[in-house]
Amino acid sequence: MSAQSPKNSSYDIVIIGGGIMGASTACFLSQNKDFNGKVLVVERDPTYEFASTSHTNSCMRQQFSTALNVRISQFAADYVKNLGRHLCDSRVPQLAIQNFGYMYLADTEARADVLRANHKIQHSAGAATQLMTADEIAAAYPFYALDDILLGSINTVDEGFFDGQAVFDWQRRISREAGVEYISNEVVTLTKNAAGNRIESVTLASGETVACGQIVNATGPRAARTAAMAGIALPVEPRKRFTWVFAAATPLDRPLPLTIDPSGVHVREVSGGTYMAGAHTEEDPAVAYDDFTMDHSLWEDHVWPTIATRIPQFEAIKVITEWAGHYAYNTLDQNAVTGPHPEVGNFLFLNGFSGHGLQQSPAMGRGTAEWLTYGAYRSLDLSAFHYERILANEPILERAVI
Repeated sequence: MSAQSPKNSSYDIVIIGGGIMGASTACFLSQNKDFNGKVLVVERDPTYEFASTSHTNSCMRQQFSTALNVRISQFAADYVKNLGRHLCDSRVPQLAIQNFGYMYLADTEARADVLRANHKIQHSAGAATQLMTADEIAAAYPFYALDDILLGSINTVDEGFFDGQAVFDWQRRISREAGVEYISNEVVTLTKNAAGNRIESVTLASGETVACGQIVNATGPRAARTAAMAGIALPVEPRKRFTWVFAAATPLDRPLPLTIDPSGVHVREVSGGTYMAGAHTEEDPAVAYDDFTMDHSLWEDHVWPTIATRIPQFEAIKVITEWAGHYAYNTLDQNAVTGPHPEVGNFLFLNGFSGHGLQQSPAMGRGTAEWLTYGAYRSLDLSAFHYERILANEPILERAVI
C-alpha cells in the first residue's frame, strides 16, 4: 500500500502506531470534551497483517498478582460489555465476555503458594477468583488428568474470550468520525529541539516533516526502535508466541477454561469442538521484527504431547490453522511502560505489555489520553508504570505472566 501524506504540517498529538494501543488513545482523545486538538495516527501497515493486535488470542483475565493490573482488567471488562455506552453511540453492537475463565494449575508447593498469594490480592481488588483442590477440579472438569496437580485457581466472572477485533474496529471508526486522522506511513526520524528536552517534529518515510505538540510511542514490538529515534533506551523486544487452532475428534462435554499448564503451555475453548493452544520455545529469544516463521517441531515435540497428557481426549486432534505472533516483551518486568519520559517531556510511552496489551488497552488508552489532555491521570493512576522505574532498574513484580 502506498504511503499517505498528512493533511496538515502540524498536529497537537502524533501517535506512532495504529494498533489497539494507538487506536484506544486516539478514541479516548476524540471523545474528551476538554481536548480540541488535532491528532495524527501514523501506521506503517494499515492491513495489520502482522500486527500484535491481529495475532492476539483476544482473552481477558482478572488473575494478576498486582492490584493495579486487576483493576485495569476490571475496567476493560466493563468497557467491552458496555462499549456502546462508553463510545456514546447506539450503532455499537452489544458485546459479551465468554466467561470460561482461566485455570492456573500448580504442581509444586511453591507454585501453589504463588496461587494463594495471588488469590488474596485478587480478592482484595474485588475479583471472584476461587482456589480449587485437585479433587474439586476433577469434579468440575473431569476431563483433566490431575495426578501431579496440588492446586488450581479459576475465575469465571469477566474472564475469558471477547471480540477484540470489534472493539478495535469501533474505536478507529468513532475516532475517525470525530476528526482523528489515520495515515498509512512510517516515522523514520524524530527531531528534538536545541535543548534536547522535546520532540519538535517527526519525519515520515514519504519525506514530509510534521511538527508535533506531543508524541505517543504505540509501536508494539518495535517500541525500542521508535524510542531510539529520540535517544531513549527502552527494554522492549519482539518475542515469538505460537498459536494453534485444532479440532478434537471427541470434543469435551463442557467448556474448557483457558488452562495454564505448569509447563507454560496453555489451551482454551474456541467453539463447536475447536480449541486453541499457545506456547513459546524454551529459550525464547528476541527475534527480528519481520520473523513470523512457525516452529513446527514445537507442536509435535512439546505442545501436543503436553495438552494430550493433561487432557487425554486431545490425543486425537487435527490442527486447523496456526500462526506466529510477537509479544512486545518488556525484559525488565513484563509490565507496561507508560507516561512521559522524565527529560524528553512530550514523548509518551505506551509499550511493553508482554502479552496482555489487548485486555489492558481500554484503561491504558484512557489514561494516556488523560495525561495528554491534563498532564495527570483523572481515573486510574498508572504512574507506577512510568519510565522512571526503568532508569532505576526497579521492576514491578508480576507473577502471573503467561
